[in-house]
Amino acid sequence: MSGPEKEIVIEDPAAPAADSPPVAGTRSVDIAVSLLLLAFAGLLGWDNWRTGIGWDAAGPKPGYFPFYLSVILAGACLWGLAKELRARKQPDAPFVSRAQLRRVMQVFVPTVAFCVLTQWLGLYVASFLLIAGFMAIIGRIAWWKSLLTAFVFAAVMFLTFDVAFDVIMPKGPLEAWLGR
Repeated sequence: MSGPEKEIVIEDPAAPAADSPPVAGTRSVDIAVSLLLLAFAGLLGWDNWRTGIGWDAAGPKPGYFPFYLSVILAGACLWGLAKELRARKQPDAPFVSRAQLRRVMQVFVPTVAFCVLTQWLGLYVASFLLIAGFMAIIGRIAWWKSLLTAFVFAAVMFLTFDVAFDVIMPKGPLEAWLGR
């Protein structure tokens, strides 16, 4: 190639604004995650110590390897905490801005709702609602296209899993009403 390379720039019109204020800093998130993992390592260490971390005539007891893995995890957490506390006089980089967090929550909240609704409405109805909602609200696709796509997807899932492969999936009142 002999000519100058042209850079292709694609801008996302729905991208979060660059001047959005930060919600949390990297240091505070690192400290929070390290503390959560340290608590988890403590719980795992205690539980595996309770089941036995020594050796007997047959070899290591059930908690031997998991206990020492929890010790390694706790050590890594303490190292991370010490590193972040030593750096507290330095400026903290933003971890997530308000606009970025909003976009993450647009996916996280409906996904949690899908998991909860699956228990009462069944997998197929909850999937229909999730797909139709994502397409229409977040994707800004016409409602009729969203509903049609969600219905086709849920029907294909039902035919594949429930009819063709006879896999037991969470069922709701609609499947009971249809006699499945």
